[in-house]
Amino acid sequence: MDVKEIERSLITTYRKALYRPFIQAIAEYELIKPGDRIAVCISGGKDSLTLAKLMQEYQRHGQVPIEVVFIVMNPGFMEENVVALEENAKKMGIPIEIVPSDIFEVVERIASDYPCYMCARMRRGTLYSIAQQKGCNKIALGHHFDDAIETILLNIFYGGTYKCMMPKLKAQNFPDMELIRPLIYIKEKDIIRFIKQIGVSPMNCGCMVACGKTSSKRREVKNLIANMRKIYPNVDISIYRSAQNINLNCALGWKHGDKQHSFLEYYDEDIYSDE
Repeated sequence: MDVKEIERSLITTYRKALYRPFIQAIAEYELIKPGDRIAVCISGGKDSLTLAKLMQEYQRHGQVPIEVVFIVMNPGFMEENVVALEENAKKMGIPIEIVPSDIFEVVERIASDYPCYMCARMRRGTLYSIAQQKGCNKIALGHHFDDAIETILLNIFYGGTYKCMMPKLKAQNFPDMELIRPLIYIKEKDIIRFIKQIGVSPMNCGCMVACGKTSSKRREVKNLIANMRKIYPNVDISIYRSAQNINLNCALGWKHGDKQHSFLEYYDEDIYSDE
C-alpha cells in the first residue's frame, strides 16, 4: 500500500476497529483540547506506528485544531532497527525526528534482572523532557485495550493491588504536561491486522526482554487471558469494565491520595449489610 491507500483504509476498512474507538476514547476521556501541541511517541512497534497514523489523520480531519510532532526516542536500538523504523515511517508518511539516548545501556547495568519497569520509567521521563523542549503540553503513548487489561491483572496477581492503566495522567515532574493514551479502546488484534495489511514490519523494543533473555510477567498474563478467552470470549471486556464499576461497599480497603482507608471506618454507618 502507498500512503494514500493506508490513509484511506483507516476511514474505510478499519473505521470500526481503529478509527471509531480512537475517536470514542478521545471524546469520552477528554484526551485532546483545542490548541494542544502533542508529542506522539514512536517506539517503532506496531502500536506506536498505528497511533502516529491515527493522530495524523485526526490532526488533518478532526474538528479540534491541534499540532502534532512525531518523536522517536532511540534508547539504544541496533542500527538495523533504526533503519527499518525510518523506512516504515516513510512508507506510512510519518515525519519522525529521532533523538538518541543511552537508556538500554544504563538499564542493563543497574536493573538487568527485571529491566522493564526501570526502562519504562526512564523512557517516559526522557520523552517528557524532549516534548517539553519542543513546546508540547502532552505526550501520546500507544498503549491499547489489551495493555490496559493486562495491567489490571498484573497488579492483582503480582502487586496485591487494583490499579488500571489510566487513559490520561498529569506528569508529576513536568508542570502543565499530560500523558494520554488514545488507543485505550483499540484491541491489539486489530492493530496487528492493520499493520500486516499495509505491509509494514514493525520492530520490537530491541531490549533484553524482547530478545527473550529474561522472563516477562506481562507475557505470562497475556497468555493467561488468551486461554481464558477460549472459554469466555468476552472476558477481556469484563476485566476492563471491572475498573469502571468498582463497588467500594464491597472493598476491604482502598487508597485515596496517600491515605489508606478500611471498610471498618464506615462500618457503623449501616452501609454494609447482607441484603
